[in-house]
Amino acid sequence: MDRTKAAIQAIDLCKKFGDFDAVSHLNLEVYPGEIFGLVGPDGAGKTTTLRMLSSIMDPSSGTASIAGFDVAGQSAEVKDHLAYMSQRFSLYSDLTVNENIAFYADLYGVPKKGRSQRIDELLDFSSMGPFKKRRAGNLSGGMKQKLQLVCALVHTPKVLLLDEPTNGVDPVSRRDFWRILYQLLKQDVAILVTTAYLDEAERCNRVGLLNQGKLMATGTPGEIKTLMTGEIIAIKSPDAWAITRLIRDNLDCQSVNVFGDTVHVVCQNLEKVSAMSRDLIETAGFTVESIRPALPTLEDVFVSVLGTKTTGKEEDDHKRLMASGMTRVKHGNEGEFAVQVTGLTRRFGDFTAVNALSFQVPQGEIFGFLGPNGAGKSTTIRMLCGLLEPSEGQGTVGGFDIRKNPESIKQHIGYMSQKFSLYEDLTVEENIRFYGGIYGLEGARIKERKEWAVAMSGLSGHQKNLTRNLSGGIKQRLALACALLHQPPIIFLDEPTSGVDPLSRRRFWDLIYAMADLGVTVFVTTHYMEEAEYCDRVALIYGGNMIAMGTPLELKTKRMTDTILDLKCSRPQDIASDLAALPQVRDAAMFGAGLHLVVDDAQAGEQAVREKLGALGVNILGLEQVTPSMEDVFISLIEEVDRNGKNTSNGGVS
Repeated sequence: MDRTKAAIQAIDLCKKFGDFDAVSHLNLEVYPGEIFGLVGPDGAGKTTTLRMLSSIMDPSSGTASIAGFDVAGQSAEVKDHLAYMSQRFSLYSDLTVNENIAFYADLYGVPKKGRSQRIDELLDFSSMGPFKKRRAGNLSGGMKQKLQLVCALVHTPKVLLLDEPTNGVDPVSRRDFWRILYQLLKQDVAILVTTAYLDEAERCNRVGLLNQGKLMATGTPGEIKTLMTGEIIAIKSPDAWAITRLIRDNLDCQSVNVFGDTVHVVCQNLEKVSAMSRDLIETAGFTVESIRPALPTLEDVFVSVLGTKTTGKEEDDHKRLMASGMTRVKHGNEGEFAVQVTGLTRRFGDFTAVNALSFQVPQGEIFGFLGPNGAGKSTTIRMLCGLLEPSEGQGTVGGFDIRKNPESIKQHIGYMSQKFSLYEDLTVEENIRFYGGIYGLEGARIKERKEWAVAMSGLSGHQKNLTRNLSGGIKQRLALACALLHQPPIIFLDEPTSGVDPLSRRRFWDLIYAMADLGVTVFVTTHYMEEAEYCDRVALIYGGNMIAMGTPLELKTKRMTDTILDLKCSRPQDIASDLAALPQVRDAAMFGAGLHLVVDDAQAGEQAVREKLGALGVNILGLEQVTPSMEDVFISLIEEVDRNGKNTSNGGVS
């Protein structure tokens, strides 16, 4: 394939819905053997762009081509050379993995001759071979994503369009997915991917920043980072979120944002702001691991270019709005727990989804519940919320027995599911009234709560809008408002930030902290490992078993035994396998724009890596031992269980 000729091309591409410009005069080119990342906030026009390129939607004006074929006039030829993976699984739950792949092979007209070999190759490189007889409906979210990709690739396309393909999947599955994408590049496939994970955008050859339908900038990740104005101070601390609020309230900076256990302060005077930050933090008594200058990440650029500066007053106004609709929780007797379970178990036939879990959540705590897809997190939450009866074990939520008083539990908790729990065919107002009715609110009370929910969601003046037309971030806030209508003392959030952009995730966590300040107990599951840093304590579940529990700092320093080297270099995806083959390196995986290397001995590992990269002619931009991230912890503990060949029940730091 000619690498100099664009496999994907859009020229002055536009899409209007009435008077609304969803995509406006978009120009881009993607070449064979290239990954192009399209990033932007919710409602920026990313999905609309992919639908036009895939011939699903006609452009209002402009032209586009796939592998040289016009998307409007030659749609049949376009589909022959294209694979499109949408956000929704296009799988058949009652068919097996093999049967799903065979169906798509028939759909794409793949010849019978050589088909079995092609399918076996795809199953092998996606690690799906052992599951070819399993029904798609019984696969985890990460495995469904990989199966959908295999189905899309069965006809060997020249172009691959991926619409946020890793939303809702765990870090292990995300690493597997990107490993597959890098293999496709070697076959000269042109890949256009939209993503809500900015660390994934760092791995693309080029990136486009889309906002309000307009392509604001394109270039390599390094070129995009030049859009950043000001310098960055990185403050690493287990109290990162509290420090973020402290600096926002007291210092005049361009922006202050939290990234896991690190605060990024964007300012014009590095030395002055560093000294002032240090004084503030020491006076407040917070723990700090380091304060030092840092290079910008793509997420810094995203927040800087598309976000608005949050002042202390604006945050106070936000807190007051939240507090105006929430009653400060009056806790019971000292030592009582909001959630307490012993031996909690749930079986489905011969399958044990949750196995003998025992843990307690103190009142007013933000408790993170982590685990890979299919680990048993949602099943556990459904039992705690009175929606599913345990097979064995005992427990209480808010003082009510999960077996004897499930209806009482439902009236005293808030629950927000992975899909935001909203009815898309109802208006904003109708959704609020529906949930108010479920919680027994009526008359003046429901009117008062509806007004609060509309204001908290930022939907004043839009009460009559259909919910389906709202952006992901606004839907998320509306779903939370509906879950809080009856002012519950405990809220369960099941992957609440899945699929929303970084700005929406930050605003959502502002709301979570506002709730926690009022004494609300927050029980949250997430696949964003930086969000695990924001929790008071974290539990990790795998295969239905509890394998670790403690504060994020405890898990990273006491439970984690692996040594991590952080490598920054050119083309890290091309040399990961070379480094993983070194005797001194146990694993090498993409981490942001670089690699995290797992070694037993830091000094020996660093020497071996430097020698190998020197022999390969790869320039090292940085190589140092670092404190493990929560993603490192997550993957390390799961691999430890796999190496031992069994799960360890209720282990970890207590």
